[in-house]
Amino acid sequence: MPPAPLEEAIATTLLPVFGEGVEVDELHRLAGGSSRETWSFRLRTATEERRLVLRCDPPGAPSSGLALEARLLDAAAVAGVPVPPVVASGGAGEAMGTAFVIVGYVEGETLPRRVLRLVQECGTGDAVAAQCGRILAGLHTMSPAAVPGLPGGDQLEQLRGTLDHIGEPHPALELGLRRLAACRPARRAETVVHGDFRTGNLIVGEDGIRAVLDWELAHRGDPLEDLGWLCARAWRFGSPLPVGGFGSLDALVAAYQDAGGVQVDPDALRWWEALAALRWGVICMVQAHTHLSGALRSLELAAIGRRTCEAEWDLLELLP
Repeated sequence: MPPAPLEEAIATTLLPVFGEGVEVDELHRLAGGSSRETWSFRLRTATEERRLVLRCDPPGAPSSGLALEARLLDAAAVAGVPVPPVVASGGAGEAMGTAFVIVGYVEGETLPRRVLRLVQECGTGDAVAAQCGRILAGLHTMSPAAVPGLPGGDQLEQLRGTLDHIGEPHPALELGLRRLAACRPARRAETVVHGDFRTGNLIVGEDGIRAVLDWELAHRGDPLEDLGWLCARAWRFGSPLPVGGFGSLDALVAAYQDAGGVQVDPDALRWWEALAALRWGVICMVQAHTHLSGALRSLELAAIGRRTCEAEWDLLELLP
């Protein structure tokens, strides 16, 4: 049972938004996420009752950029991207005592296996893939200037730095770095990139995608990065279908371009899909290193670390 002070802190935080008579109950922790806490609760006022979701940094943790995430959600909504509406946000110096963002609750499935089963039962795989294309086209109209503080940088250099820091020999990843650097596609004008647009970070219902979640990895970059990440084998969850495990590449690309997205060169998209495999392999390494170093002993981190070899295999198949 969560402590009452959290309920009181939420009510105090929402007082300026909803006025007197704010009550908070049915507070419970949601699964998922290791760097942040996510809580669902019911809000009652004199005139309404609704469910909301709190995302916050754990007490004592360094700020993880939730203020930036709140700005991203607001900018995404303006761009027509379906996102949970921001109700309130703030920093560690306020009543919550930690950085936080409170958003509206969106009904639907997020667990990948359930999402894939729902889409299959509804027969909407290509329709959802096309919806992904339209959403990404809208997302990529967001100007980085509209979201001050958005990080950027060269993906290959960053991955090289992480590999060097960990200091473990991974010949497949080293080969991937060299080959991808040698055949990098022409650089495009930077847009806002979600950074983790994939099955598992989408709320899906019978009518399709209802909201895009988890903007904490958003950055400035090439828009094709988001398409390549969505098509990575890691996010197909055993399905042979290339787009998130539920749809076809033709449906995704056609809808993306028809909605105003950049022209998708197949070779460039394959390069970004290979980069996605490389990036996922490095992420798996980092998770394993976090566990093995003793920084955070976790069976989940250890299990993810064992998947490095899967990403290496995917990368080798994709390299030109």
